Amino acid sequence: MAQISNSSDSLYNFVVRDGNGIKGLVDSGLSDVPKIYIQPINNRINKLNSKPCEIQPIDLSKLNGPEHEKVVDEIVRAAETLGFFQVVNHCVPPELLESLKDSAHSFFNLPPEEKVIYRNSASNTRYKTSFVPELEKVLEWKDYINMVYSCDEDALQHWPNICKEVAFEYLKLSSNIARDLLKILIDKLGVKLDESKMESLIGMKMVNMNYYPACPNPELTAGTVRHSDSGTITILLQDGIGGLHVKSEDGSNDEKEVLSNGKYKSAEHRVLTTSTQSRVSVPMFSLPMLTERIGPFPELVKKDGFAGYRDVLWKDYMDNYFRSSHDGKNRIKRLFIGKTPIHRLERLFKG
Repeated sequence: MAQISNSSDSLYNFVVRDGNGIKGLVDSGLSDVPKIYIQPINNRINKLNSKPCEIQPIDLSKLNGPEHEKVVDEIVRAAETLGFFQVVNHCVPPELLESLKDSAHSFFNLPPEEKVIYRNSASNTRYKTSFVPELEKVLEWKDYINMVYSCDEDALQHWPNICKEVAFEYLKLSSNIARDLLKILIDKLGVKLDESKMESLIGMKMVNMNYYPACPNPELTAGTVRHSDSGTITILLQDGIGGLHVKSEDGSNDEKEVLSNGKYKSAEHRVLTTSTQSRVSVPMFSLPMLTERIGPFPELVKKDGFAGYRDVLWKDYMDNYFRSSHDGKNRIKRLFIGKTPIHRLERLFKG
């Protein structure tokens, strides 16, 4: 068993620079949460102020039947209010989802030396802890591996052998769900997009495997602090333990809020830790291509009479997203709203 000094520098080096992650720290025999993981009170989750989600799961198998419009209305209503919803009877087989959770546990249970090779990988695969620990005053109770999809060959060559095949299949199938949901939401806005434009909005894809080890003092920590997702649509697989907390009064993803001129909200959410057992989640992110400029759809600006957001090059947004710590929805406010005047209509209608 490793013996680790209680100094902040020593813990940081062990967890971050040496690539052991919070999993390595817990495996070393941790009995109390170190100071660098104790969240300020405003970032802690008060269970007394939380309640179960009241939105019923949405049955996607009914989309092509007589209840099509009812299901469409359920999806739109959830996107306009909470910004999160659960789908059932989709195209991803239950056995694949179980294999995906098992493979996530298998990856994080690998010896540290087998995981750390992905810490500074030259490929589109990164093993990380917290979010951007170099910039965070308090670290998140989470390790994760980020697998960016560029093409089939690259994914199967560079993603970790222990999870690549199941993660690749999950990405392909969940991408179909993301495309179907986005098409429904855009159609309901009265906006018509051709296939090339649709692809430009969801053409970049990433799969994360998140690992939240059991925590001795979960009330002091956060698996993930307050944030809203980047991108267009996120398809999230949780295990049976759960832990996702959504801020209901805000309520989806930053880019969808901007494209819809505020009609579909981007809700803050965070993740609770637990003392009972380690848990995993696997999000699949569909994002715009880096060369895409993102702003409200011109049809909505014309109908609404105003643009609630300025347009931003998506690469600039992503550079900012991964170079600053989680800060609720401040990124979207800072980059898409900022202090600049609202767009004039003629600028939005160019090209």
